[in-house]
Amino acid sequence: MKIAIIGTGYVGLVTGTCLADSGNDVSCVDIDQEKIERLEHGDIPIYEPGLAELIERNASAGRLKFTTDTAAAVRPAKLVFIAVGTPTCDDHSAKPEEKGAADLKYVWGAVESFAPHLAKDAIVVIKSTVPVGTNSKVYGRLKELTGRTCDVASNPEFLKEGAAINDFQYPDRVVIGVRTKEAEDALNELYAPFLRTDKPMLAMTPESAELTKYVANALLSTKISFINEMANLCEKLGGDINDVRRGIGHDRRIGFAFLFPGVGYGGSCFPKDVRALGHLARQVGIEPLLLDSVDEVNNRQKHVLMHKIQQHFDGHLVGKRIAVWGLAFKPKTDDVREAPALTLINHLLECGAKVAVHDPEAMDNVRASYGEKLVYCHSPIDTLEHADALAINTEWGEFRNPDFAEMKRRMRTAVIFDGRNLYDPQHMRDHGFTYYSIGRQPVTG
Repeated sequence: MKIAIIGTGYVGLVTGTCLADSGNDVSCVDIDQEKIERLEHGDIPIYEPGLAELIERNASAGRLKFTTDTAAAVRPAKLVFIAVGTPTCDDHSAKPEEKGAADLKYVWGAVESFAPHLAKDAIVVIKSTVPVGTNSKVYGRLKELTGRTCDVASNPEFLKEGAAINDFQYPDRVVIGVRTKEAEDALNELYAPFLRTDKPMLAMTPESAELTKYVANALLSTKISFINEMANLCEKLGGDINDVRRGIGHDRRIGFAFLFPGVGYGGSCFPKDVRALGHLARQVGIEPLLLDSVDEVNNRQKHVLMHKIQQHFDGHLVGKRIAVWGLAFKPKTDDVREAPALTLINHLLECGAKVAVHDPEAMDNVRASYGEKLVYCHSPIDTLEHADALAINTEWGEFRNPDFAEMKRRMRTAVIFDGRNLYDPQHMRDHGFTYYSIGRQPVTG
């Protein structure tokens, strides 16, 4: 099947590459000439395990192409996917009533660009996360631009950064919002290779499909904010959140997924989708009390490590060297959008601390924003040279079993603020560390 993917961001690249890998002829389109040239030379602009190898294999086989020529990509395509970004309207130019809403300027730009080139039987598929009703608006706009009825389907993505290839190739389910049997049949054919283990294809209205994406992310965000608030309560009441988590997780109605306490969620999906769903609720006269609380709890949680650091040092951070392990919002990605580590770094710099950082993949993205304000270290252990404390923000595997004796030797004072509960408190006491974690009682070495 010939497919055009409009947008070569995270979703567009993963979608296009995986569809090419199942035998389709895929053209990925972007208006950024430099980005397309990089992709053509095998320079992948994002880090996602397995993606570079998959792109190289399918590009070499001729099934995957990158281009700025929208017309050439769209004219022969049976399916045209919209996979552009939908950021939050939260800049200073946004009106108060627009705060938190999804910004659809890239969606409308894509529609305007490919509409003149659509084949008569082409099906437009919205992969981007968009507010409920966007499918209907795209349907109407295409009719205006082309003078005919164009089939528009919704197909939200449920990809986890760091595991996106596996999520696409072995999905829990595929959700499609369709108006016609033709669109349903085409998408069934497209996704058949990925549903061989009897995982369901769930066909519904476009409105339900659009809402499904937001509701899924909002519920997962809610679980994270809930366990973080309970972790803070445990600290005050002398409990241990890990014990509590086990106590509730074995209840089949609750489960263990997304019940790991930490310093809050970040990334490109959860924060903006919770806010966008809240904005949608307000538009129809519903006050989103729970959604607002989820967002508020998460924003507060991003300050937890800083509060612990300030309390430990009695607010005297000028000249202190603080090592930071982990910059990406989660492991196995270089994505630092709304990463809790950046909230911590900003506060540390404001307080006059010197900050040394390490992350296996996200260093370049952070350097692009902070320049020489930070000390960038090639290894975790190097950040600890004469450090007054270590703050852990991301649970990369290489942080889980460090050489504690070498760490203590390098540090000026053996203090760790663990935002991901990587270590056992008693083990840290035995190694002579003062150790603060999330939802557990601090220990002193």
